Amino acid sequence: MRSPGPPPAQETAPLPEALDRILIHRLAVFARHGVLPEEEVLGQRFYLSLEAHLDLGEAGRSDEIAATVSYADLAGLAHRIATERRFRLIEALAETIAQEALAAFPTLRGLTVRIDKPGAPVPLVLDGVAVEITRMRRG
Repeated sequence: MRSPGPPPAQETAPLPEALDRILIHRLAVFARHGVLPEEEVLGQRFYLSLEAHLDLGEAGRSDEIAATVSYADLAGLAHRIATERRFRLIEALAETIAQEALAAFPTLRGLTVRIDKPGAPVPLVLDGVAVEITRMRRG
């Protein structure tokens, strides 16, 4: 009787691209976004979270930064947009981050952007409000 030995080598296929993600959690920024005049004057803290959808297979195999999107560069782009511009709506802030990131990083297939506004001027007891959008590259 033969011993079973190791199983035969199997080829592996990459998972669908949408399953590979780079995640940036709750990047804190101080900015002056909002509809109310006092929000422009006083400013407040916002948290930006990004979920970049892309194929990370080559980066995993090569161990080369050129084969991926630098999370530092992606976070820097979002931080610059949030702190150097003013938006009345956090929906507009999220949309701008998504569109500019897709334009700046051609390997991105899509981007989910979440903007948390913990100090939203709502006369109720709540932890905050948030907007989350997902934009996928066309084509």
